Amino acid sequence: MTAAELRLAVRFARRDLRAGLKGFVVFVTCIALGVAAIAGVGSLARALTDGLAAEGRSILGGDLDVSLVHREASRQERGFLDGLGRVSEMAALRAMARTADGAAQALVEVKAVDGAYPLAGTMRLGSGGPLAAALAVTAGTGPAGPFPGVADPELLGRLKLAVGDTVGLGRTAIVIVDTVAREPDRLSGGIDFGPRLMLPRAGLDASGLVQPGSLVRWHYRVALPGDGEGRLAAVTKTIEEAFPQAGWRVQPRTEASPGLARNIDRFAQFLTLVGLTALIVGGVGVANAVAALVERKRPVIATLRSLGASGDLVFATYLLEVIAIAGVGIAIGLVLGAAIPPIAGRALASLLPVPALGGLYPRELAVAVVYGLLTALAFSLWPLGRAHDIAPSLLFRDRAAPAGGRPRRRYVVATGLVVAALAAIAVGLAADRSIALAFVAGAGGAFLMLRLVAGGLMALARRAPRVHRPELRLALANIHRPGALTPTVVLSLGLGLTLLVALALVDTSLRTELTGRLPATAPSFFFLDVQDAEVKDFTAFLATEAPGATVERQPMLRGRIVSLKGIAAADYPAPPSAEWVLKGDRGITYAPTLPEGSKIVAGAWWPADYAGPPLVSFAADLAEELGVGVGDAIVVNVLGREIAATVGSLRTVDWQTLGINFVLVFSPNAFAGAPHAHLATLTFPGGAPAAEEIALLNAVGKAFPTVTAVRVKEALEAVNALLSDLAVAVRAAASIALVASVLVLAGALAASHASRIYDAVILKTLGATRARLVAAFALEYLMLGLATALFALLAGAAAAWGVLAGVMDVPFTPDPGAAAGAVAAALVVTVGLGLVGTWRMLGAPVAPVLRDL
Repeated sequence: MTAAELRLAVRFARRDLRAGLKGFVVFVTCIALGVAAIAGVGSLARALTDGLAAEGRSILGGDLDVSLVHREASRQERGFLDGLGRVSEMAALRAMARTADGAAQALVEVKAVDGAYPLAGTMRLGSGGPLAAALAVTAGTGPAGPFPGVADPELLGRLKLAVGDTVGLGRTAIVIVDTVAREPDRLSGGIDFGPRLMLPRAGLDASGLVQPGSLVRWHYRVALPGDGEGRLAAVTKTIEEAFPQAGWRVQPRTEASPGLARNIDRFAQFLTLVGLTALIVGGVGVANAVAALVERKRPVIATLRSLGASGDLVFATYLLEVIAIAGVGIAIGLVLGAAIPPIAGRALASLLPVPALGGLYPRELAVAVVYGLLTALAFSLWPLGRAHDIAPSLLFRDRAAPAGGRPRRRYVVATGLVVAALAAIAVGLAADRSIALAFVAGAGGAFLMLRLVAGGLMALARRAPRVHRPELRLALANIHRPGALTPTVVLSLGLGLTLLVALALVDTSLRTELTGRLPATAPSFFFLDVQDAEVKDFTAFLATEAPGATVERQPMLRGRIVSLKGIAAADYPAPPSAEWVLKGDRGITYAPTLPEGSKIVAGAWWPADYAGPPLVSFAADLAEELGVGVGDAIVVNVLGREIAATVGSLRTVDWQTLGINFVLVFSPNAFAGAPHAHLATLTFPGGAPAAEEIALLNAVGKAFPTVTAVRVKEALEAVNALLSDLAVAVRAAASIALVASVLVLAGALAASHASRIYDAVILKTLGATRARLVAAFALEYLMLGLATALFALLAGAAAAWGVLAGVMDVPFTPDPGAAAGAVAAALVVTVGLGLVGTWRMLGAPVAPVLRDL
């Protein structure tokens, strides 16, 4: 194509666009929705991650956090840290807070702080006063207290207390002197299972909660003089090298909340794929709009071709027009997407861990532009290419049937290249490329299958036996007639409903796995920090208070894997699904015999009196993911001591029972003489009434005040609440795809309005009543809706099964409710929109149509 022809194409396109965007509302809206979703999600994720980076010092509570489990830093270690800068010491653990009369208690997240806390960020109390003054210990306060404490308002609500009331904590009393309004380093502690209770170090010492082997984490926050990430990295390395066997975890401010950052990336990836689904669904509307454009412009194209215009000029003219219209949709989407971070920042200011969000993020907006442009091209090149080789005489003559057939090879190749580029970008930019690749494959497969379903439905309607009822006969004819709505309805609604069905089934399966199986298999309570000296009395107490219940206990320590197969844990090539084993501290235990419910799948268990080099049994599923086998070496750090062991066996572990399960079980001689506490579970056969469980909880609190009890039902309720919030957010995002589906369907109905009016007028002239026409069109939309819903059920179930089995390792649970919802949604949308359009169509005047025959 010459430069002169290109200039001419630009001029023609510009003049043609002066008529406005009539007929392209669905085109623009679908592109805008998809681009807005992708741009908004990307910008919000970037705003959150940038906020985390900017506020890393406040979130962490200093420039560095050096933490130890079970033990405090030694005098030598503490002296080394004091030499680096200002240091604040803090202890964090879970315990039970109970009312003064012992009638109620609650699990709390205890944080014992010193006078230097917080080194960074601002701690705000409900009264507005300083924390140091609130936690000042009165001279002469004895071990029984009361010591001052500040509590999360949620704790006061649970125990029905007020500021000034006293709670029991271990063997001492804490008087609540104020409430926590904002805790700057809350995020750095990970997931909280209870409300916060902050107290001075003296109160923790008096509580008796800290014993040898207690599950307490000691934090040493360090504020370094000067600034610069280079110095931060150097100091981090110096700390690790100075005490290589300390077993402490060094966390710089640049990694203040790595778990949250990873979750933001994963959730953003999922929502981006949802936005891409909306774009793909909207692409059907793009294709319909472009095909309608070609049909409307046949006289213009015929005139141009008759005057000597080449097919290339025609194609370039309307391609430029389509790109310009797509640009309008992309611009609208960018404005909406860019507005999401500041709007979310204001709406969720009390929930977000970072200050109000704002700003523009060019990279994320550019990605959305590329997605929108490629989608518009992918769905417009084919219909535009078909107009290239149509003869002028055919354009003047063939006004009834739309142009069909395959375009020239170059347009087919160009369409394939654009689709491939779209898929490559979706995979290349993903945080988890395997998930993105599965999405691309699934979307492509669903699109192809929907085309086959539409073609099969049309073939069945064409070959259906002749029926006597004219309404049904007309409905079947409308399904397979030239220009039928069947492909559009099946494609647009099918993709959106498939996504919603898949999400609903994943949500149902997760809830069923968490709550449906647990009453028969899961324990009713977990008891933490049962000390050696009281473990026999505690077991006897449970046997007396809960006769018939099953009690299990295991020694428990916390340790960190230092190396695996001779490779440092930080450098070990672990797959994403098993990385958690090598990061942070793990619960570990020892046992002379194989734990009940486990089965050896490789190697052998050690003898009960084994006294050789330490051996360890590894969970078989994780060993397979990590490439660990019998005979491999592993080094763990426990209580500042590195223990080298050999993998002696691999065993099965049923994690879903919520029983006492450990990744690593060592031979007893590995921890001879090491101080440790015990973990115990209590299971009521067939479950127990809530009142009985709460009575037992209160009895344990009175008899063993330093033991921490976790009621499983309360933990599950918290998990279910979290799942409900996530499900609402995910379904709200997925509804964008369904909105795009409805828009595409509405656009297709509007595009077919003229031909449907023609049919209705002819039929009414031949004696058809309005009731029969409405019935015929209702039957058509009903059959299309049922076929689409059936496909969505099958495809959505297959997608849900793939996610559950391949990614989450959770059994698939069918849900009739989701099936009924999909069928209802398909029928309401197709029949509802179809009948609205039909009613308007039947009110059209007859005379103008008959005059044009």
